[in-house]
Amino acid sequence: MARVLLVDDDTTVSDVVSRYLSNAGFEVDTAADGWAALATAERRPPDLVVLDLMLPGLPGLEVCRRLRAHGHVPVVMLTALGAESDRITGLETGADDYVTKPFSPRELVLRVQSVLRRTHEPPPGVAGRPVLRGGGLVVDVAGRTVSRDGREVSLTVREFDLLAFLLRHPGEAFSRAVLLERVWGWTYGDTSTVTVHVRRLREKIEPDPTSPAVLTTVWGVGYRCDLATVAGPAVGADPAAGG
Repeated sequence: MARVLLVDDDTTVSDVVSRYLSNAGFEVDTAADGWAALATAERRPPDLVVLDLMLPGLPGLEVCRRLRAHGHVPVVMLTALGAESDRITGLETGADDYVTKPFSPRELVLRVQSVLRRTHEPPPGVAGRPVLRGGGLVVDVAGRTVSRDGREVSLTVREFDLLAFLLRHPGEAFSRAVLLERVWGWTYGDTSTVTVHVRRLREKIEPDPTSPAVLTTVWGVGYRCDLATVAGPAVGADPAAGG
């Protein structure tokens, strides 16, 4: 049973969402402020955190940063309706998804299930256990690990899915709307979500993020992966071993 940490200072929201999550089969811990959230996460490590940005004491963005500093746990953030700057900042901080208030508890449960499912399954369009290689990058799709020049790179769920998708389609340009549908599974939404994730990926995998060579911008279209990639043996396999 997956454990969800719900962080919201509104007791009504917390009670309703907790009930929906419990009915969906999740074990739910709650916290009403940022400091309590960090203490609970340390005591009972969650599989996913639902995090309101507007919290007393320690703000939600700082909670997200501190959670990220201690390893990767998926985060679905709750933001005020129309607060685009909050959504972008939250995604830049490392949140995997967001839901705007007011929201349907059922929609939130679906988002939680989607993020957790993506955490444990290969990205869209990938079968088997291929390893994608190119430009110093090694992406173990099934293991959901990435390394550059032999050093592990820590990515969020959506960052990994986006990178794997683009690596599987080298030389093809995709619009932000298409990437939002193919990677996030959304047929509508704020395409700035894609922009933020591409920027974060560049910061993590490009030798020079200000002059990207892997994830390039195609003006008037969107983004393209400019590396030729090949499927290889799983990371750690002996390439000389016979079948």
